[in-house]
Amino acid sequence: MKLKLARTTLKAKPRIIEFDKLEEELANKSIFYFDRENSHKELKEMIEYFEEKGYSVYMREVKYGLDDNEYIYEVHIIA
Repeated sequence: MKLKLARTTLKAKPRIIEFDKLEEELANKSIFYFDRENSHKELKEMIEYFEEKGYSVYMREVKYGLDDNEYIYEVHIIA
């Protein structure tokens, strides 16, 4: 399964990452930011994937502007 990481600039395209790559990065960090283009269903699948492996996962929307489309998803994955 693949997800899109949050854009680093407004005009940039989101970078794509797979679940196994996310799991490898858990050794270095536990907070990830995902782009608004990800569907809620895809994010729920990611949460279930990591919870089945014994991780605790917390997700929330973070607004960075006044427009309704100016948000990203913040996900904490903790062992």
